[in-house]
Amino acid sequence: MKRMKQAVCFSVLSATLALTGASQSLAAGTGNTGGGCYNLQLIAVKSKTADMTGTSGHSLFVLLNGKTKILLQEGAFNVVDRNGTDGTASFNLPNPDPTNSGTTSYSVFARLVGKPGSTLDMATCAVDSTGTTYCSQDTLSMQRIAGTSKFLNVSQELLYIYADINADGIIDRIPLFDSRLSDYFWNVDSTGKMHAQLRFCPVSTTVANP
Repeated sequence: MKRMKQAVCFSVLSATLALTGASQSLAAGTGNTGGGCYNLQLIAVKSKTADMTGTSGHSLFVLLNGKTKILLQEGAFNVVDRNGTDGTASFNLPNPDPTNSGTTSYSVFARLVGKPGSTLDMATCAVDSTGTTYCSQDTLSMQRIAGTSKFLNVSQELLYIYADINADGIIDRIPLFDSRLSDYFWNVDSTGKMHAQLRFCPVSTTVANP
């Protein structure tokens, strides 16, 4: 269910999408982020020595050419720990789908605006009661190429986990903060001088059934 996205820059909008299965349902209307959005930037850097816990802001620093965990907590949109160059950052966001209806109460849009050649891979993950970590089979993969960047709807990839958590061969759909799992996080892997912009907007998205 992996979805490949290419973000591009300047006057011509161009995004090459390799969409499979039900992920195609997110294609319509991508880029229409609407108003009243919460804006968040992910910026890849070598290191940050200052303690930025509780400093809020609208940016998270992740490891340059490395992997970072962004720990997710339920609450109003807020940056809790900006410095992910020590391996972990922390971000609060509302429960997107408390009843697992498949329709979100808000949507997430993303684009890359960093140096051409940079990449971003993100997977939504969580832990079960035995300590086993599950990451979604539907992951976000973006590559920056020259041209004008376009926001893409990534709600399915960042607000849900699609995984077989019961070992029964059936893929389950688990929204963020569902009680079946705990300790939700985004697993971020970046290369190059990655700079991503995320927008959390008050519009709904209907995601795929598992």
